[in-house]
Amino acid sequence: MAHPLYVAFVWHQHQPLYKSRLTGTYRMPWVRLHALKDYLDLVLLLERYPRLHQTVNLVPSLLLQLEDYAAGRAMDPYLALSLKSACALTPEERAFVVDRFFDAHHRTMIDPHPRYGALYEQAQQRGSFWCLQHWSEREWEDLLTWHTLAWIDPLFREEEPVAGWFERGQGFTLADREAMWAWQRQLISRIIPEHRRLQESGQLELTTSPYTHPILPLLVDSAAGRVALPELPLPTVPFTWPEDVPVHLQRGWQLHEAHFGRPPRGLWPSEQSVSPAILTSVAAQGYRWLISDEAVLGWSLGHFFHRDSRGHIQEPQHLYRPYRIETDHGNLAMVFRDHRLSDLIGFSYSALSPQAAVSDFIYHLESIAYSLRQYENRDSTALEQPWLVTIALDGENCWEFYPQDGRPFLEALYTALSRHTDLALVTVSEFLEAHPPTATLPADQLHSGSWIDGNFTTWIGDPVKNRAWELLAEARAVLHRHQATATTHPEAWEALLAAEGSDWFWWFGHGHSSRDDALFDQLFREHLQALYQALGEPVPSKLTQSLETHGRPEDHPPEMLIHPQIDGRGDEQDWARAGCLLVGGARGTMHQSSPVQAVYYGVDHLHLYLRIDFQVGVRFGEDFPEELHLAWFYPSTVTVTSPLPLANVPSAAPCNYRYRHHLGVNLADTTCWLAVAADHNQWQPQPTQARLALNQCLELALPWQDLAVTPGWTAHLLLVFAQTGQFRFHLPEQELLEVTIP
Repeated sequence: MAHPLYVAFVWHQHQPLYKSRLTGTYRMPWVRLHALKDYLDLVLLLERYPRLHQTVNLVPSLLLQLEDYAAGRAMDPYLALSLKSACALTPEERAFVVDRFFDAHHRTMIDPHPRYGALYEQAQQRGSFWCLQHWSEREWEDLLTWHTLAWIDPLFREEEPVAGWFERGQGFTLADREAMWAWQRQLISRIIPEHRRLQESGQLELTTSPYTHPILPLLVDSAAGRVALPELPLPTVPFTWPEDVPVHLQRGWQLHEAHFGRPPRGLWPSEQSVSPAILTSVAAQGYRWLISDEAVLGWSLGHFFHRDSRGHIQEPQHLYRPYRIETDHGNLAMVFRDHRLSDLIGFSYSALSPQAAVSDFIYHLESIAYSLRQYENRDSTALEQPWLVTIALDGENCWEFYPQDGRPFLEALYTALSRHTDLALVTVSEFLEAHPPTATLPADQLHSGSWIDGNFTTWIGDPVKNRAWELLAEARAVLHRHQATATTHPEAWEALLAAEGSDWFWWFGHGHSSRDDALFDQLFREHLQALYQALGEPVPSKLTQSLETHGRPEDHPPEMLIHPQIDGRGDEQDWARAGCLLVGGARGTMHQSSPVQAVYYGVDHLHLYLRIDFQVGVRFGEDFPEELHLAWFYPSTVTVTSPLPLANVPSAAPCNYRYRHHLGVNLADTTCWLAVAADHNQWQPQPTQARLALNQCLELALPWQDLAVTPGWTAHLLLVFAQTGQFRFHLPEQELLEVTIP
């Protein structure tokens, strides 16, 4: 029997519990704002393409908060300020507004709106203090309004009253924002019913996650963190409360069934985190399938997924199929997502035109089908076996970086998929019902890990993360000593379950940082404080103190994929998630004489990116070397290397290392050239599509395809400054910059 290539999209919609259990108010606005922009439009767009079926995962903690907003029970700081007249704002409130009411990706959500863009430009160019001194009530009223308007999805901007607000553009009043709040509640109230309607039509499968999005394997035993990394530092107070796992699973199940009229079949484990220890509870609750990442499958099979220079998996038969796992409570099916295809949509395609992105995506799917036919030893254009490509990703945050909230991309993608006769979009359950798993994965062989590198270091192992686990373990022990049940002490249990959510640990310590780090810290501690209060226990004083000093570390590696605009202006939003090496005056008085102030670096699936900030007024070729030489090698592979092609190179590391690629840049005329190492210590010129711009800073984008590298390789990078081929100095001073090719 001939088959198309089956493709399952799974969109993950999640927000943590922003509601303080101490005050009853919301600390952050992200549920409300994403509800205006990201939940409803995704399913309404899909409805226009009835041939396409998809899966949407709605986390219970999100559903609870959507209900609060729809009912008017939720109030966040941004909403509260928008419901005040500008003349009633205190000086402190105005300072908050000018600082935080531009919280959006400005290129896609602020710049396209002339009034909002003008206010943003004033705040950027003249500073917050100037705005506080010079803005009239008119500017404040418009900013209070535009922060909400910009988050309304383009799908609704042609409808009244939204169309009228966008057409007017300025001159807004409190009455406008009050009407806007009423409209927001109406829109939010549609989200759950519309999902249920498409579920009933058969076009959507709806799934759920554990109640407050905890890392289930770490609730069973925090020592699960050492399965992937045996030397990982763990909390001094172990967390071992496996009985909490069924509670999260049952509450997620019950909430889902109450909202959507049927029990969920699938489970998205929080952060795709799984372990053998959770499987029995998952099956006992009644779930039929769950999802994780290709890294977890690779660890489980003892098989590393090799990808070629195009990013295609070379052993596709292992990934593009479901697996059966046997438990004491029946069989579970597991599907594992294609990590790279998911990340292309989540992080990189926003930098391309919709047509280019869709063409690339379809090409990857066609290449997968071709490789599977080769595995089957078939020459025909159809597949003999049913194969499933699972693409699973965050359904909220990526669209902020796409023009028009991703609508042109999704429309182009859905149109192409609807017309492609060799591709069939299915829900996960549809596929599993028609094609049950034929491959078995022993339960005890399932790896304990997450979607991030197949381990749990994003949530445990860092000193601050471990300290948070210790506080959680201490609070859990107090709950146990009181013999408190969900029936006798519901408030204490709600506080515990909220504190067990994964999001707090994501932001603690090393790895991730945002402007809201202090608020995440506060919310975690408030959940624990509420637990003690509900039990009549004194709140430990340590819960009133921040777990860490909040502020961005000086030097740090890249946090996420980036795709900056190369214009030499160094837009801070573009580089917010990049790695950073501070030099110059940023390090203090000892280095203030250095013309180089900072180096930023990062990657996406298409490019290596570099930015260098110089002192104002530096003259290349006069008081500073005019040549920049970038040299790098790949420690994970054996290949031809050569020494730096410069004179007077120091014999000490890292200058005396041998390198694979070399990119030269003339800072005086902004030209560049690329070379690859050749035999006998030589360098072979290579064509390059590198882009660079030198204005307020130097920005550079070098395509990975120029380098013929393979996804997964680690690249070590050295920056050398030279004059007429003579070495002058290098950065970093000790270690090399390190990036991983996605």
